[in-house]
Amino acid sequence: MSDQDKVDGKVDGLRGKAKEGVGKLTGDEGLERQGKADQVKGDLKQAADKVKDAFKH
Repeated sequence: MSDQDKVDGKVDGLRGKAKEGVGKLTGDEGLERQGKADQVKGDLKQAADKVKDAFKH
């Protein structure tokens, strides 16, 4: 995976944490759910990156 793909996974996770936090503070359950989904998306991208890196070596 490219460096950009690695960054994208981290960004998705951080964006998700921010959305979840704002959702909790404002009582916006939809935004909170979106944040959690973004975190999962970021985690999946990072996991896929680790698997691809393992096969490169």
